[in-house]
Amino acid sequence: MTKEKIYIFDTTLRDGAQTQGVDFSIDDKLKISKALDDLGVDYIEGGWPGANPTDTEFFQKKIKLNNSILTAFGMTKKAGRSADNDPGLSSILNSNTPAVCLVGKSWDFHVDVALGISNKENLENISESTKLFVKEKKEFMFDAEHFFDGFKNNKEYALSCIKSAYDNGARWIVLCDTNGGTLPNEISEIIKEVVKFVPGKNLGIHAHNDTGNAVANSLAAVLAGVRQIQGTINGLGERCGNANLMSIIPTLYLKEIYSKNYEINIKEENISKLTQCSRLLDEILNRKPNKHLPYVGAAAFSHKGGLHVSAVQKDPKTYEHINPEKVGNVRNIVVSDQSGKSNIVSRLKFIGIEFEENDPKIKKLLNEVKDREFIGYSYDGADASFELLARRIIGTIPRYISINDYEVSVKKNSKGEIISFAKATLVVDKNSILCEGEGNGPVHALDNAIRKNIDKLAKYSEYLKDLKLVDYKVRILNTGTEATTRVSIESTDSKGENWFTIGVSPNIIDASFKALVDSLDYKLFKDNAPAST
Repeated sequence: MTKEKIYIFDTTLRDGAQTQGVDFSIDDKLKISKALDDLGVDYIEGGWPGANPTDTEFFQKKIKLNNSILTAFGMTKKAGRSADNDPGLSSILNSNTPAVCLVGKSWDFHVDVALGISNKENLENISESTKLFVKEKKEFMFDAEHFFDGFKNNKEYALSCIKSAYDNGARWIVLCDTNGGTLPNEISEIIKEVVKFVPGKNLGIHAHNDTGNAVANSLAAVLAGVRQIQGTINGLGERCGNANLMSIIPTLYLKEIYSKNYEINIKEENISKLTQCSRLLDEILNRKPNKHLPYVGAAAFSHKGGLHVSAVQKDPKTYEHINPEKVGNVRNIVVSDQSGKSNIVSRLKFIGIEFEENDPKIKKLLNEVKDREFIGYSYDGADASFELLARRIIGTIPRYISINDYEVSVKKNSKGEIISFAKATLVVDKNSILCEGEGNGPVHALDNAIRKNIDKLAKYSEYLKDLKLVDYKVRILNTGTEATTRVSIESTDSKGENWFTIGVSPNIIDASFKALVDSLDYKLFKDNAPAST
């Protein structure tokens, strides 16, 4: 049986760039393009040449792609001028890309209100723009904006819009759910009508996620007949985002209803790059990854309940719909107050701690975790602190830096500025080292007191100089004058590794210091630093 080809069109650099707070640099766009090309998507929409300086400069670069087709975006010509004399279309032609995707109205309401022209003029804009790029031998795609709303409002006109492009040589007609309000059943029903006028092999889907159905709509569209899917890495996009290709690609490849009937150009070995690709985008955007993303999120294959873990250890398929390694992810056994012995055992194996199955220290560790979580600790999201605790109870861990005492103060100066001061006495090789620093707040001051005096820490200075505090979170666990505070710290280093530590105390400074010291200890341990004498 011959499988039908599904083409993947990535629009992260254009549609994703419309996300609030996202502003790609040229370097960002080049890095993302390379990652997508290495992955093997069919089309990379690089942006809108002529619309802004960044996109214009990007298309002036000589970008070499090995697997993907670089595509320029724009809109159909304006009414009252010819396609040959439209400045917008000229900028797109001058971008010299092999493929072009133009957006045009397909909802008569928008033609009237947004463009202020007649329905006939809009059809002319679509057909003449198509003819221009087909004549220039470009692979031409027409994005039918608001197609599904237009179809529901005026079926005949919406169809005439896409026919204007298709009949004049467009390779792809992309049906856009621009406001994201169409549901999967509607998508299927409408596409089944559309394929009577435009063949499915020439149809694409561009879904937005305003009802949380962008992935479902895209997959439903494939079953209904379309053969191109547009989307973005991690579903990046304005409002609620676009269809998430990090969910769509593995579903097409790994789920039987699709894999037995369809094929994609992305190679099997590249499917395992999906998690890496997802996290690269977050790194470029300086965002915390959404750990709950399907397939590629850090929690996508996390197991917390003891019964679940026992079942997963016997057969992962009980709670995992795929092998996480297929998409480059890993299984994560979470340790918490809901843990059973199986959680602890699995986690110890994962982090490489040797132990005997009947070692009473395992029970001791489990009880210690539950006792600590009763007073406010949560090792659910603090793997580094858990590993340190486990090694101290079950195995051994060197003593690195001891803290003799510390002091923090806050004052307001004559300029009205609030400044925090901190000093701590650290002990390394029996030598006391006084560290002082100031910062915007008490924790920042404590962090600076240690960080800005790293050179004083003798043999540990080289290990700690690339340590960075990425994130700091405080949660008040109960109210009143005796409130308990939980502090979580995320740290990283030049190797790109991130780890999470935790501290709990009635005093926020003490809780912060506990989490900070765990971060230092974990960094020194993982880098095999020598013990303090």
